[in-house]
Amino acid sequence: MKRKDLVVGIDVGTAHIRVIVGEPLPDGTVNIVGVGFSSSEGLKKGVIVDLDETVQAISRAVEEAERMVGFRIAEAFIGLAGLNVELISNKGIVAVTSEDREINSEDVDRVMQATRVIALPSDREIVEVMPREFIVDGYDGIKDPVGMLGVRLEVDALVITSTITSLRNLIRCVNRAGIEVKGLVLQSLASAEVALSRDEKELGVFLLDLGGGKSEVAFFENGALGKLSVLPVGGNHITNDLAVGLRTSFKTAENLKLEYGCALSAMAEPDAKVEITGVGGKEYRQVSQREISSFVEPRVQEILQISREEMRKMGWEKMPPAGVVLTGGVSLMEGLTEMAEKIFGVSVRVAEPRFVGVQSPIYTSAVGIVYHGLNYAREAPVEKKDGAKKGLLKRAWNRIFNWFNEIFE
Repeated sequence: MKRKDLVVGIDVGTAHIRVIVGEPLPDGTVNIVGVGFSSSEGLKKGVIVDLDETVQAISRAVEEAERMVGFRIAEAFIGLAGLNVELISNKGIVAVTSEDREINSEDVDRVMQATRVIALPSDREIVEVMPREFIVDGYDGIKDPVGMLGVRLEVDALVITSTITSLRNLIRCVNRAGIEVKGLVLQSLASAEVALSRDEKELGVFLLDLGGGKSEVAFFENGALGKLSVLPVGGNHITNDLAVGLRTSFKTAENLKLEYGCALSAMAEPDAKVEITGVGGKEYRQVSQREISSFVEPRVQEILQISREEMRKMGWEKMPPAGVVLTGGVSLMEGLTEMAEKIFGVSVRVAEPRFVGVQSPIYTSAVGIVYHGLNYAREAPVEKKDGAKKGLLKRAWNRIFNWFNEIFE
């Protein structure tokens, strides 16, 4: 296993930092060879509020992954939360320049650059441009136009923008942890790589990512991300309700939520008891799972109802053909799927990565970032033709450089 072959993804979440190291396989899949995990104290609702704590959390997660793979991680792809993200639809048009009118990768690069010509506020910048479809001489629905013949090439693209402040703070934290940012990936797109099938993304589906400090509602149709909304509610609100209602510490409340939390009181065991302590270690007492559920159920119901209302605002009074797919840490809660089916009025499933060591929805985004990084490596821009002699010299130099790397690695 060579270091340069590995792809690293870092999911900087409100509640936890997750690092995944993947080794690309010949069949296009990924073998997970390293996992890092740490609690996050420097973020609130997806926004960095303490740089030092965030840097320390990233460093802890990276060090844990490094111990598994056996060497230092130098660069990684980073997940970008959708809180400060804005999606803009834009089109680009260019003329095919080759004499034989065959569309090449340079034409695709030029038309993608054309979509970046857009007026943005001074506090925002473009993170990524995702092509939805290419149009060649009026014929639409084309996924890859390279090799086709045409005179005019168009692209319908999704321009992802974010606030400069949030981007710079995220990149600074990662850099201060000793990691070079190789690329930024919108978390909803990353999660979809793992959570959704091709048919679901084509027919129309809502991906609901229930995280710690926020929930993301993403709609996919015709194989691409259509709309995205971020709700400032998540699992941390359930923890807060338990802490206040049971008069206990946040740490105890978090453990109660993870071990005994149930979204439906009817499914909770009335006789299952657990001993808890009050704030400051005082007042030992027992509570039942049914009592714990009485605080959990209203908050979970509220989160799902707010999500349903957001789906209506996106134009879906009735659910799309592929329904709703849940992911994120809260989706693990007992009874959540049953409640979601009642509120959404459609069958609901929980998506999770099918890899040894990360078979949990909490890793969906991080594994998706690795897959996105793998696709990025495959779709890297080809070397531009700037003269046959110069191209030969450059390729020869690259071979010598790679040969020396292989010797001294």
